[in-house]
Amino acid sequence: MKYIDLSHTFKDNMPGFRMKSEDGTVVQYSAKVRPFMTHQQSLPNYHGKAAFEITEMSFQTSIGTYLDSPYHRYPEGRDISELRIEETILPGEVIDLRGKGEFEPVGIEVIPKGMDLKGKAILLNFGWDRYWGSEQYYAYPFILEELIQYLVSMEVKLVGVDTINIDNAKDPKRPAHSMFLKHEILIVENLTALEHLYGKKFMFYAVPWKAEKTAAIPVRAFAETL
Repeated sequence: MKYIDLSHTFKDNMPGFRMKSEDGTVVQYSAKVRPFMTHQQSLPNYHGKAAFEITEMSFQTSIGTYLDSPYHRYPEGRDISELRIEETILPGEVIDLRGKGEFEPVGIEVIPKGMDLKGKAILLNFGWDRYWGSEQYYAYPFILEELIQYLVSMEVKLVGVDTINIDNAKDPKRPAHSMFLKHEILIVENLTALEHLYGKKFMFYAVPWKAEKTAAIPVRAFAETL
């Protein structure tokens, strides 16, 4: 048994989405991580005999390695707090999609014949995590609607990618988010190190905080090899 970390480090000023408005203004998602109270500041509270740091964080919840709930796409959908733990701990399969180029569409032909997908977390490894923190990370390959529909028909439970978005950022319909979350198929984005899962049987873990009225949340995604 071995544990493989599939999460990027959550830290101050980490990279995230860029949202462009109609007037051309770009909003950069990120995180702020800072001391709310330092060890030095806390000393008087304990008469100089102990010291503690309290950390303060602020961030958009769709940042880092994170999980999308149905509420992310649909106002009536379940939020993060309503997801059951067993929905976020699943047997997994990794699909090798390395070698794809920026904005290259990927269809149903990438799924190996005979692969059992039902009830599983399907992790799509483009190898795009190597661009994390660079401009190249924002120009990524994506899956076509035919593949999205196939994964829905095969009754997968979760789909994960090592890109910033499971959808083509140029497509305002967002078919992957729309179809997967409509069918209660969870999404994890910004995974990393998926190449370490090739040839292995594993359980995939992406357990979120129990956060009410929350559409998405960062997770410590990892795999337990069997």
